[in-house]
Amino acid sequence: MTIPTDAAMTRQESARAWVLKLARYREPSMGRSLFELVVTLVPFLLLWVLAWAAMEVSPWLSLAIAVLNGGFLVRIFIIQHDCGHASYFQSRTAGDWLGRALGVLTLTPYDVWKRTHTVHHSHHGNLDQRGIGDVLTLTVAEYRARGFWGRLGYRLYRHPVVLFVLGPSYLFILQNRVPLGLMRSWWYWISAMGTNAFIAILVGLMIWLGGLMPILLIYLPTSVIGATIGVWLFYVQHQFEETHWEKGEDWQIHDAALEGSSHYQLPAVLQWMTGNIGVHHVHHLYSRIPFYRLTEVLRDHRALAEAQKLTIRQSLACVKLNLWDEQTRKLMSFRDAKRLYGVA
Repeated sequence: MTIPTDAAMTRQESARAWVLKLARYREPSMGRSLFELVVTLVPFLLLWVLAWAAMEVSPWLSLAIAVLNGGFLVRIFIIQHDCGHASYFQSRTAGDWLGRALGVLTLTPYDVWKRTHTVHHSHHGNLDQRGIGDVLTLTVAEYRARGFWGRLGYRLYRHPVVLFVLGPSYLFILQNRVPLGLMRSWWYWISAMGTNAFIAILVGLMIWLGGLMPILLIYLPTSVIGATIGVWLFYVQHQFEETHWEKGEDWQIHDAALEGSSHYQLPAVLQWMTGNIGVHHVHHLYSRIPFYRLTEVLRDHRALAEAQKLTIRQSLACVKLNLWDEQTRKLMSFRDAKRLYGVA
């Protein structure tokens, strides 16, 4: 089979062609996977111990260390994420059990998340398949068709305070405790309740050893910061101005993967801490690629390195984008929708 060259690919043709080219990056390395696990878990645990010891010196110092450790919690989630895609180990079983164990730290029942995340990958960008594993996004027409309370509810949902302050804590601390959307399956109940049980044991042990202060100064701040960073990353990976949405009959999974996922350019230290998840267009094109090989793809294929680039400064503007306009094929703000279409 002849694989097209970068130069021969058009924007319309490239998505499926890239899948053939990316297949050679899919194999994980056991040594590299174990190394990444060690350099993530060991600093995370050491910072936990350091934050605990710092409570004797200053609660503010302990809190500062806990906030820093939120970054390592994000990296733990990325490893769990790769386990869910069967890209971290050759053995799917080994990956699943590692993912379940890490889910206790990330407050995420692994099998429940794995299912909803699979739905996200399978339907992202499909206007007829929204509601599971995504950020609710209405079209301008759908928003205009809502009554006062429907519009108000959506505006509250899309408000930055809800999305990035209240939402992450609600999602990881409360919503993840019950397998919402999958409640008819006993397997997902086992995943959620099993994770909850181990979290309860961990929290109980911390209270037994140190009272409430380790929970208030270390456990919750680390969890909230990690959750907030994670939600922000997920948001900007798909909620940018020229993202991709189509009706079901016109939707193609590879086009949606390439054009509906950003390449979030971060400084090297942040890229490492977030497990290269900013290379999200490549991840959606071929989710079996281990996170530590995504940079190989960018190094070898300049076309992908330059595609869908989004800087930190540019990403801040994504916060005001709320509605998908099927006419201009862009996300727009409520203000622009009002200006163009008279939407109050």
